[in-house]
Amino acid sequence: MTQPHDETTTSPAPTPKDLREQVEHTRQELGETLEALGDKDEAKARARDNAAEVREQATVKAGELKTKAAETASRVQDKLPDPVKDQAAQAARQVRAKAAQAGRLMQDKAPEPVRAQAAQGARLARDNRTLLLAAAGTGVALWLLRRKRS
Repeated sequence: MTQPHDETTTSPAPTPKDLREQVEHTRQELGETLEALGDKDEAKARARDNAAEVREQATVKAGELKTKAAETASRVQDKLPDPVKDQAAQAARQVRAKAAQAGRLMQDKAPEPVRAQAAQGARLARDNRTLLLAAAGTGVALWLLRRKRS
């Protein structure tokens, strides 16, 4: 806001020296502000770089774990006797049939948000099918080994 001009209170006009001091002071403030902004941008850039590095490491580790799980599942499946594989395949067919039946029932009766969430879960399961099958195969193998020991 500007103050009303009052003729009775006159301030002396700034001298050239005063103006130079004000300009120098303003330059210093501007320099400090720019330096602070630069530091802030640098910190953001470091944080972005760190996040990218962590993402890359996580991706590599996830790939390694996925490969290891697939190899383990393959070894377990190779060791399973044929009757066990047949039983597992039959159980998988039954589960798929029951899941399809439940899916149809859910589509008929579930509200839209629930259906959307279920569709997202199904997409995730399809995208990670190998890992899920490896885990299921390992689970069946462990169950059979435990059952055999009892």
